[in-house]
Amino acid sequence: MYESYYRLSGKPFQLNPDPAFFFGSRGHRRAMAYLDYGLHQSEGFIVITGEIGAGKTTLVRNLLERLDPEKVVAANLVSTQIDAADMLRMVATAFGVPSRHLDKADLLLALETFLVATAAAGKRALLVVDEAQNLTPAAVEELRMLSNFQLDDHALLQSFLIGQPEFRDIMQSPRMQQLRQRVIASYHLGPLDAGETRGYIEHRLLHVGWQGDPQFSPDALRAIYVATGGIPRQINTLCDRLMLAAFLGERHTIGEADVREVVDEMLQEMTPAPDRTAPVNGNSQTHPQGFGFDARSIDPARLRVGAELARQVEALAAGTDLQRIEARLTRLEQSVSATLGVLHQLLQAVRRDAPAEGRKHEH
Repeated sequence: MYESYYRLSGKPFQLNPDPAFFFGSRGHRRAMAYLDYGLHQSEGFIVITGEIGAGKTTLVRNLLERLDPEKVVAANLVSTQIDAADMLRMVATAFGVPSRHLDKADLLLALETFLVATAAAGKRALLVVDEAQNLTPAAVEELRMLSNFQLDDHALLQSFLIGQPEFRDIMQSPRMQQLRQRVIASYHLGPLDAGETRGYIEHRLLHVGWQGDPQFSPDALRAIYVATGGIPRQINTLCDRLMLAAFLGERHTIGEADVREVVDEMLQEMTPAPDRTAPVNGNSQTHPQGFGFDARSIDPARLRVGAELARQVEALAAGTDLQRIEARLTRLEQSVSATLGVLHQLLQAVRRDAPAEGRKHEH
């Protein structure tokens, strides 16, 4: 919608992972280096973890596009609660090995035959498993068993496991000891920092022919970083809405106030409506945003905290709110952070004291 207005060749902040938009932040370059190292080793497991929306899938797609099909036969498997019974069949399907009506013994034989034929053709087999945190321990064990296939002293299959942070906890369980011994490298992909967030935004804009219109002010870029926590997918979500809002308002500059306004709009859209049947008394109120308070309306004097601390509270709440939005977009339910809960209790305590303070001043 806004692409033609700003003379862009495409949509800069699409949510679908696209390797054409790959941004080599410090963390992403290091993660890619680990994957390249794994390819060079031609054996074992490489484990890459990262938060939802950190760019893991884009990283994988960028890797797959770079592979030489004459040297590597790659299969990409997105796991969704795969158990041991289904793992072998899904691996076979990913590599194009017929598996219908085969029992486990015949399925293993079919996979081994395929892997041996691949090696005989001078190629290597690579299995990339995305969303690895959804694998059951038994399914992970099946993957480990597949790594036992060898021809002479060469491994026939190499696996990259990509998952959310909880996969690191899974890997530390006692049942994963044998798999841990096969992991030759692991890396956790963190969020972008403030400078990288700016670079990321400009990189995506320049990729679609951006000529500085609209212009993001330095304050707006800082506000975007604070609101998104440097998570690429959250940056995409927010910036896309900012571009749309600027287009609708026929503006060519995006400032900090615009970021705050869009963040508020997105929060209101994703927050359930209050229960109007619930009783309301003098000590409790239901805020239209659903949390019972608005962090941006905190009065530092009333809370008896410094202005800098209040700004930190505001930034933390804003980042958490967009994490809720991200969870909705990815259809995953995430619990509200412990910090936000503490802030909620703090504000409720202030509100309970407010009527009493008012009555004191009246006397």
